[in-house]
Amino acid sequence: MRMGLERAGWHTSFANDIDAKKLELYTGHYGDEEGLFVLGDVHALAPDQVPTTTLATASFPCTDLSLAGARGGLHSGGSAAFWGFARMLELMADRRPPLVLLENVVGFLTSKGGADLREAIQCLNALGYGVDALVVDAAHFVPQSRQRMFIVGANTQRRSADRVADRDLFGGSVVRPAALMDFIFRNGDLHWDIREVPDPPTRRLNLADILEDLPPSAPEWWSDDRAAYLLGQMSDRHWALAAAMIEAPTVSYGTVFRRVRQSQCMAELRTDGVAGCLRTPRGGSGRQILFRAGCGQYHTRLLTPRECARLMGADDYVVNVPLNQALFGFGDAVCVPVVEWVATNCLEPRYRELIDAPSCAYRV
Repeated sequence: MRMGLERAGWHTSFANDIDAKKLELYTGHYGDEEGLFVLGDVHALAPDQVPTTTLATASFPCTDLSLAGARGGLHSGGSAAFWGFARMLELMADRRPPLVLLENVVGFLTSKGGADLREAIQCLNALGYGVDALVVDAAHFVPQSRQRMFIVGANTQRRSADRVADRDLFGGSVVRPAALMDFIFRNGDLHWDIREVPDPPTRRLNLADILEDLPPSAPEWWSDDRAAYLLGQMSDRHWALAAAMIEAPTVSYGTVFRRVRQSQCMAELRTDGVAGCLRTPRGGSGRQILFRAGCGQYHTRLLTPRECARLMGADDYVVNVPLNQALFGFGDAVCVPVVEWVATNCLEPRYRELIDAPSCAYRV
């Protein structure tokens, strides 16, 4: 989030997370001589710990909103961190940032049948924010399939309840799919601030473009037996895809995730030049596997931390932590060029309205 915003011209005044390993990964790249990073529970932060800023962002845990999780909802587990963020905004009172940006998985849209998202937007409305909503796939920018929902809130005194009256005005947008538009129009009583935005760009890179050139003798490559075992975990359809790659006269790459299907661990191969969504490995699960094949041979290994950084658009991120810690950090992060695009196309216009307003006292 910091890297994407800074590329768009913003600077960071404060950071917070509860995970000490996240702090280690953060300071390994940025340092923290100014003490901007406060380690601790967002629910326990005091208002005087948070400086006056123009923008407040929150990427709160998706574990209870995600389709892959328990779906406990916005009041359960880590996902309830949203309420700690909202509490801080409320306690800041007249120092409340005029702009907010939330990020989470697309499952936020359907959690509790849409009730969680409605409640979150109602909370932002009560704090004075008109709200826009977008779904942006990182695959527009990098070779990683990663859809995420962004909620943009602005306290610009711009009333726009009538802006959702004409569905055709915003229908068909790449970043506002049908399910999101349905939610917006079903909840037309909320204070929306929907703005037109351009379509995201066309991606220029494929998976092969971001891979490290590791020699065949590199220890990252798995043994023949381990690679064969992975191949044996594939269904007939995925095995056929792998076989076609192996028999091809040129080398190509795919990615593999292990998933439990009907109580059985299965290896699923993706071959379209785009990696699957990076995840947060716990106990070894959720780690993405590279499959290299061609000319009658195949090899497998985990994606490296550097490759994961590149898939997040953070190519030059300094990584000085163990493998799983790095994979966890990048799997739990936001894609840098996506944040930059949201900042440029959603935050910047609203910021311009703020500084053009009479008696402007805001700063980036």
